Amino acid sequence: MVWKTKVVTDRRGNQVVVADADGPHKVRAAFVPQRSARAEVPGQQQINITRMIVDADLEDVRLWSRVEAMGTQWDVVTPPAYHHGTRKTRHWSIDIRERP
Repeated sequence: MVWKTKVVTDRRGNQVVVADADGPHKVRAAFVPQRSARAEVPGQQQINITRMIVDADLEDVRLWSRVEAMGTQWDVVTPPAYHHGTRKTRHWSIDIRERP
């Protein structure tokens, strides 16, 4: 599930980018592990980065979007990359990091 990004106006009149609170959007995705680092010493943080591949029709997913997959919450860490090919192979690849 993906929480898309939207722009809202805060109490001071500033335009702020936030994860859409209207609810998650269900998407079908493939996940490819990228890199990870285990917390070996107290005070260190475990880092898991995974690449999520979704259909080309997904819109409004940016750095402030959130993802729920594999039973945990994830943050988008790189801007989504669009890969244009034939209609069957077009897709977005999005790197996500597991939330601590």
